[in-house]
Amino acid sequence: MKHLILLNDPPYGTERSFNGLRMAHALAKNDPQAEITVFLMADAVLCAKAGQKTPDGYYNLERMLRRVLTAKGRVLACGTCMDARGLKDEDLTEGANRSTMDELAQATLAADKELVF
Repeated sequence: MKHLILLNDPPYGTERSFNGLRMAHALAKNDPQAEITVFLMADAVLCAKAGQKTPDGYYNLERMLRRVLTAKGRVLACGTCMDARGLKDEDLTEGANRSTMDELAQATLAADKELVF
């Protein structure tokens, strides 16, 4: 099954992006054949910023995105949203890619399920 998970909130300050990635991990764990795409929009593009350092015992969104990639998922970041926040392609964690609304439209059309956080 193809899952598209859209994240809109910043990496820290709310738990919506954290919970969306928890769902991505649960889907990958419960269905190893699942195809998971995480699309980051608005402040959620900052979830893919490389080099995040969080206190011990606190979740780290960059690490959580890497787990999605390890499970053969895709992590796409809205290019327009990145530009608005001064985030460059080289600022993204390895494996995350700049994307477009057209690519989001294609992923939406291909998805069996779409979840928005």
